[in-house]
Amino acid sequence: MLTPDVNAVRKQLCPTGKLRAAINMTNGLLVTGETADGDPTGVSPDMAAAIADALGVELTLLAYPGPGFVADALLDDAWDIGNIAAEPERAKTISFSPSYCEIQATYLVFENSRFQTPQDVDAKGVNIAAKSRAAYELWLRENLNHANLVTSDSFENSVEDFLTQKLDALAGLRPPLLKQLAANPGTRLLNDSFTAVQQSIGCKHGIPEASAWLSNFVNQSIQSGLVQALIDKHDVTGRLSVSPLYG
Repeated sequence: MLTPDVNAVRKQLCPTGKLRAAINMTNGLLVTGETADGDPTGVSPDMAAAIADALGVELTLLAYPGPGFVADALLDDAWDIGNIAAEPERAKTISFSPSYCEIQATYLVFENSRFQTPQDVDAKGVNIAAKSRAAYELWLRENLNHANLVTSDSFENSVEDFLTQKLDALAGLRPPLLKQLAANPGTRLLNDSFTAVQQSIGCKHGIPEASAWLSNFVNQSIQSGLVQALIDKHDVTGRLSVSPLYG
């Protein structure tokens, strides 16, 4: 039993009678395709569908062109749950469940770079290309002590900045960085990661029963094997990892 009062949770979380789920379309590991009707498919939409099923309500998927857009849309009460990475800045306006899966973030550097570890990159005079408002960029913004971030509005533009401006490092999630490694001879990927971007289910603040229910749902989804099954189903095994069980 997920909660002693699913009706109360349903009332808090689905005031329109449907579950409106915001989906970040730019994460190619969590959204891996689309239906004939144009709805997104993948681990993230399937987690939203599982939540709707557990609540016994209809699901509406809302596609957004990036996690920052998802976070901003909550200010207009546009969605009920948002499937994006948990991050302290976003947590100011979003109540996050525990993470259900995670993706490592690291750096791509040029082959002749002196950097061997992510810690080496945080040095005075170092310029790091990164996508603005990506979870890993927000983490770097909070945790870098010396290096400078050169941000752009998309990962593709941050790649271009890194290559054309000969910046010191390109920050990103490991899977897309592996593609850039293959596409750009003369670069290499650092073995270690500076953080793991943890994917969670968010809802607005002020609905404690719903927030607790979502946290319990995520833990049960990990424990039951649902999250791993979705990772396997969408062929992202080895690129997405199931998060450790919370609590």
